[in-house]
Amino acid sequence: MEQRQITLQITGLNCAGCVGRAEKALSTLPGVTEASVNLATSKGQVHAALDLEPADLVSALEQAGYPAALSQVSLDIEGLSCASCVGRAEVALRAVPGVVSADVNLATERAEIRYLTGATRAADLRAASTGAGYPASLRAAEVDAAEQAQQRRGQEITALTRQVAIAAVLTLPVFVIEMGSHMVPTMHHWVMANIGLNNSYLLQFVLATLVLVGPGRQFYSKGVPALLRGAPDMNALVALGTVAAYGFSVISTFVPQLLPHGSANVYFEAACVIVVLILTGRLLEARAKGRTGAAIRKLVSLQPKTAELVSGDTVIETPVEEIAPGDLIRLRPGARIAVDGEVTSGSSFVDESMLSGEAIPVEKGKFAWLSAGTVNGSGVLEFRATHVGRETGLAQIIQMVEQAQGAKLPVQGLVDRITLWFVPAVLLAAALTVLVWLVLGPAPALPLALVAGVSVLIIACPCAMGLATPTSIMVGIGRAAQMGVLFRKGDALQKLQSVHVVALDKTGTLTEGHPALTNLEPAPGFTRDGVLRLIGAAEAQSEHPIAKALVQAAGKGLPKADSVEAIPGYGLQAQVEGQNILIGAARLMQREGIDFGPLTESAALWAAAGETPFYVAIDGQAAAALAVADPIKESTPEAIRALQAQGLKVAMITGDAAATAQAIAARLGIDAVRAECLPGDKVAALKDLQDSFGALAFVGDGLNDAPALAVADVGIAIGTGTDVAIEAADVVLVSGDLRGVQDALTTSRATMRNIRQNLGWAFGYNVLLVPVAAGVLYPFGGPLLSPVLAAGAMALSSVFVLSNALRLHRLKSSLDEGAEVSASGTGSLRPAT
Repeated sequence: MEQRQITLQITGLNCAGCVGRAEKALSTLPGVTEASVNLATSKGQVHAALDLEPADLVSALEQAGYPAALSQVSLDIEGLSCASCVGRAEVALRAVPGVVSADVNLATERAEIRYLTGATRAADLRAASTGAGYPASLRAAEVDAAEQAQQRRGQEITALTRQVAIAAVLTLPVFVIEMGSHMVPTMHHWVMANIGLNNSYLLQFVLATLVLVGPGRQFYSKGVPALLRGAPDMNALVALGTVAAYGFSVISTFVPQLLPHGSANVYFEAACVIVVLILTGRLLEARAKGRTGAAIRKLVSLQPKTAELVSGDTVIETPVEEIAPGDLIRLRPGARIAVDGEVTSGSSFVDESMLSGEAIPVEKGKFAWLSAGTVNGSGVLEFRATHVGRETGLAQIIQMVEQAQGAKLPVQGLVDRITLWFVPAVLLAAALTVLVWLVLGPAPALPLALVAGVSVLIIACPCAMGLATPTSIMVGIGRAAQMGVLFRKGDALQKLQSVHVVALDKTGTLTEGHPALTNLEPAPGFTRDGVLRLIGAAEAQSEHPIAKALVQAAGKGLPKADSVEAIPGYGLQAQVEGQNILIGAARLMQREGIDFGPLTESAALWAAAGETPFYVAIDGQAAAALAVADPIKESTPEAIRALQAQGLKVAMITGDAAATAQAIAARLGIDAVRAECLPGDKVAALKDLQDSFGALAFVGDGLNDAPALAVADVGIAIGTGTDVAIEAADVVLVSGDLRGVQDALTTSRATMRNIRQNLGWAFGYNVLLVPVAAGVLYPFGGPLLSPVLAAGAMALSSVFVLSNALRLHRLKSSLDEGAEVSASGTGSLRPAT
């Protein structure tokens, strides 16, 4: 069944329990095959049948208590002439993934569209209407999903800051009066003398009521409905805890005779401080969560908002959303490239370090490829747009990173199973705590039971559990993207830490992927430059890859060759400047009776090293021996040593002859070789390596590597390779530098270690402190944990998890730290065509 993926922003998520209930609400919809929700990003990813209506997702989340965030955009539409036109335009707009409603007005020629935030963009809606025959333009400047998310985060932080300030100002007198009286005798005497006990209780009641109905109201508006639905969350725990403390205090203030003698105490300060501390914890969480998305925001910021569109003899500054494939764009010196395209005129150098990591600018001339997000140098270029909007390489990178950040790793399954019953278990534990204290506790048992029960409710909030995994994934994958490593599939992050062997394709992975002149030794009486000039002239008319390599090595300004004749199976002969040039294999020279003497020894050494030797004769005399090979990438030896230093075995899989493959392996120190492999043989070779060494990662770049990339435990594609290889891979290295594999492994291991630390803290925190909150230490002379301290510990637990995850920002790349994205190479990820 054909499926589509819908990404949506979800509101009201506070803990792992919320995530589980939101996922359940989405998963139970007909047509949904998979649904995952990420607490750190507040995003959901749904895989569903094509006929699933986005409105159904909105309704399901609304009923579960976690509404989907919706955006609205207005389009001016041309060409509407009747009701049928309106209907066709609406159908086209509603067919865009994520659109909840689309209403087109014939009279105003305007469309009002509501869509799931993050699922689509206004530019896609405009394109859908235009494609249906009704050209559309944005009525107002679009605020894209990333900016919307940032705005929401900013609004959330502002609102929380205001709530914390109001709650703190109202709570301070309550805390000073009540706790000050307990801790400082003179304070108690001052309160009794100047305010009086009853007036003190009344003042605390008024201030506490303002705190709970003001900044604290959100806990009840969300927690009580969740409790009534039988799906309690952290808001329900806070609501129960504060209501219990507040309710007991109200009874103690106004009708103390209802309580056992000596138990009428007030805990207004506990209810107030709990609200202040939990809101403060949420504020710190919101600020920390904002930092977890820094990598995505940095990538999004690479795309400019406008481009200079060439229309006839004029240049018009145009919003990037309105650029279409085929448009001609002028690029000024120092400008950032807005869309992908092909140069039509001009020459310049372009800084591609943001995407490929190559610190040296790349020369661009006619027919050269330009990538969105890169920066032009000092020249002026004109180029034809080929990929715009979500089709650009930069947009695809951002999409890859976002999808991987929202992935749910296998380790998260354990957390999900625990959090499903965790909150109900906490409620049961709190009830049992109160019951045990009432039955077995010392007098006055009731207030002690209340303190212990409220402390259990507050301290056991599962926020830290819910944040432990997604925040680490988000920061780790984001940092990897900055290093030029794209995790296309989130579970690869967990699998990669367990690999024992890294298998590498040779051509294009270990090597440059094209032949080059590697050695040339002239005979006595000849010079290297002189021989190379004649060789280049003779080979200039040939399209053979080896001929191209020789011409490139010879450089420019070559003379014209005459009487060029290919000798099938042997080589080539030509006349250059009156000299007879003969180039070919040893058998050609043997046939012509030309002796190369000591040069044959050099040629034999080159052949033993995996290079292909040739000979050159000029006017019947031995002139030079040369060798051509696919050269090893400069970074390859260092990359292999780094992998082996991490305790990994390194294997090479290639279609080359065994002798050539063994020679290259010996030179690089590779542990295992599988040579003369066809594409199908590569799969068998991988399975053999898996049987010998265990879990395996395969690195390749070509069309013939796609089956091997798919069958490996983790497939890693070189980003400069083919689209098919990239689509089959789990991880993509944006450029051709093999050292990116080490960065991928480092990121995987560091992120999984970080996740284990977070989960260890979150589970250990609850396992150790819930019994303390329940009062197990009290009979042995230990403390009875105050609800205030419980709230502080709970807030700090979540902040610890987030702060620990943010340490992944400090991961170092194995490549040049001077590059913005540390992955060397000259290529960039090119979008599929």
